[in-house]
Amino acid sequence: MTQYFKIGKFAASYGLNGELILVHSLGKKTSLKDLQALFLEETKDNFLPYFIEKTSIKNDQEIYVKLENIDTKEVARKLTPKEVWLSAEDFDKYAAKAAPIAMLGYDMIDGDTNLGEIIEVIEQPHQILCTIIYQGKEALIPIHAESLVKIDKKNKQVFVQIPEGLLEVYL
Repeated sequence: MTQYFKIGKFAASYGLNGELILVHSLGKKTSLKDLQALFLEETKDNFLPYFIEKTSIKNDQEIYVKLENIDTKEVARKLTPKEVWLSAEDFDKYAAKAAPIAMLGYDMIDGDTNLGEIIEVIEQPHQILCTIIYQGKEALIPIHAESLVKIDKKNKQVFVQIPEGLLEVYL
């Protein structure tokens, strides 16, 4: 089964021909050159591909995207503000290695305990929140200078020191 990673959302339609503005957190300026398709989640864990006609860079965090068969601003507006996903293979190609979003799919380790896989990364001004599934429940773990021990990119692991009692809040 293909794994998908959320990279941003369609923030608005642009122009009269069905173009969309994709706000992304890939960590670098990109036009997604040579990318064939983006995915939108229709229902839980059910992703539908939308094929790309053309893209162009708006700025560091926004891309103009023209999708096949989306030819009017009215049709494009129906896709806003939907979240946009990439397959794991495409995500690895387009996400900056140093960007916080690159931690998606990494295992979070506290001491000797594997807490779970990072399924979402939320960037905030003074910290990053990572969503994991801990003992069957969704948990938000803050990552900042005091809690981050190290990141092992080779083994896809993030080592943290979680404040005592934080995980118990989610159980």
